[in-house]
Amino acid sequence: MADSETQREAVLDALDNVAERLAEEKEYLTDLDSAIGDADHGANMERGFGKAADKREEFAEMEPNEVVKNVGTTLISNVGGASGPLYGGSIMFASQEFEEGITVETSVAFAEAYLDKVKDRGGAQVGAKTMVDALVPAVHTYKKSIEQDDLPPLEALAKAVDAAERGVAFTVPIKAMKGRASFLDWRSVGHQDPGATSTLFILEELLATAEEYLDGEVDRDARAEDAVGRDE
Repeated sequence: MADSETQREAVLDALDNVAERLAEEKEYLTDLDSAIGDADHGANMERGFGKAADKREEFAEMEPNEVVKNVGTTLISNVGGASGPLYGGSIMFASQEFEEGITVETSVAFAEAYLDKVKDRGGAQVGAKTMVDALVPAVHTYKKSIEQDDLPPLEALAKAVDAAERGVAFTVPIKAMKGRASFLDWRSVGHQDPGATSTLFILEELLATAEEYLDGEVDRDARAEDAVGRDE
């Protein structure tokens, strides 16, 4: 296990990468949310993670689990709508899994705790056209890859990202069952869920950060390359 300082730097770099990516994807997420929501998901995610990244100096003296917890509290304070409790509150809850440090085992525990809290708070299951459709396959794939397939963590995370990408694609042809999008009933069919999409972007940046710290590089699953379409 890496020392506490290295773990903290990894978390902070991951936060920076996520914040930068969500800022870049703000308009795209807004476009997705304009079709089936309040058109505020892009702005909310950019603002929340941006505010958290701005606290890097403040977080620099904290233990890794405390950094993660404080990212969660910052999101709750700065992300509007349902996304604040779903993303921020779930991160806060899961951060306790890192009290003994960030290891392969605790990362699996964190992922499971985060998923459980998201499902509990949002009341959504797979097939409801929410972030859960990306999160469930990602977490289940990561856990299986580590605990059953005995894959290195970097490869396991890459497989999780690929699973999330297919989960995002899955949201397009189904009807929304939760949130504002559900008010559209069948008119929600054909639209990609913005929450599932932002979840994928976050996971992709976690993978990119992990590649830097674990001194490796992975090939993404070719089956997932075109799963998330957009107009260039």
